[in-house]
Amino acid sequence: MQLAHLWLVDFRNYALGELAPPNGLTVVVGSNGEGKTNLLEAIGYLATLRSFRGAPGDALVREGAPFAVVRAEVRREGRAVLVEAELRRIGRDRVQLNGRPLRRARDLLGALQVTVFSPDDLELVKGGPSGRRRYLDDLLVALHPRHDLTQTELDRVLRQRNALLRSARGRATPDVLSTLDVWDVELASAGEALVRARRGLTAALEPIVSQAYRRLAEGSQAGGAGVGLEYVTSWEGRLADALRAARAEDLRRGLSTVGPHRDDLVSRIGGMPSRTHASQGEQRSLALSLRLGGHELVTERIGSSPVLLLDDVFSELDPGRSSALLQALPLGQTLLSTTTEAPPGSTPDLVVRVDRGRLLL
Repeated sequence: MQLAHLWLVDFRNYALGELAPPNGLTVVVGSNGEGKTNLLEAIGYLATLRSFRGAPGDALVREGAPFAVVRAEVRREGRAVLVEAELRRIGRDRVQLNGRPLRRARDLLGALQVTVFSPDDLELVKGGPSGRRRYLDDLLVALHPRHDLTQTELDRVLRQRNALLRSARGRATPDVLSTLDVWDVELASAGEALVRARRGLTAALEPIVSQAYRRLAEGSQAGGAGVGLEYVTSWEGRLADALRAARAEDLRRGLSTVGPHRDDLVSRIGGMPSRTHASQGEQRSLALSLRLGGHELVTERIGSSPVLLLDDVFSELDPGRSSALLQALPLGQTLLSTTTEAPPGSTPDLVVRVDRGRLLL
């Protein structure tokens, strides 16, 4: 997969922007605040229809402009795909695939696939469980779009079940209990399916992530340590049984206390929990290894490498880990942003300088 051409109109601080990155390493250089991350964010948006920085859609529109346009030509398996998004400050956004309006967001899945690493990814290790669940779920969708249906169904059932629990106000009336029975059956079905997929993914990821971590940490004290990954559920046994056992507590609290929405991906380095026992350097290397491991697994399974976006990663790594990362970069297309010159030891195919929202080649 290759991002062949990118056009920006009034996106973030870009009035106009155009880039044709090669199928290799592109280094994007610029001081802080010039628009390096904005450029990578635009690419990521076309793949997922959301900002990897968590920004709302209207924040992506340049100040004073009514809308922004992000357009890309993607080449995959010998064919070209045109993706275009129009983000409106007021009103509904519009997305087109090969000139045709997109009816559902899932119809875009696979048109452009990206792997993003940003400084915020440290939260994959030291943050709360929700980011790690999203990491797994995004990877599942990248591996096969059918997982998006499972996640959508689970979200729908949880919303309905939680709405019922809130409206019940702790009262276990016959109507509430009979309706809970219906939602519990649906939650158990969708939840068990998602958990099976997450567990299978965790098992497939563990050796790949461990290998990536060893490469990045080579030469450090943790260089020989392996990484362990474990998917931990918020219940034991069958989900249907756990939902029945938790019903009184769910009614009291007005929310669903067990289910895949409460699970976690636990990581260990050398057998010790990375969230509490690893140094910040080790945690950052592990977060990057999680991204690189997922990237490698998607490449292996679908036969096409996603576009790798590395946002200011070298500012957070020591020289040894920076050198190891350069040597570990996968084949395919990578866009790497940095505040300094191209990292020592890198051989970029293109260097782009960003100056106040202008791309200078």
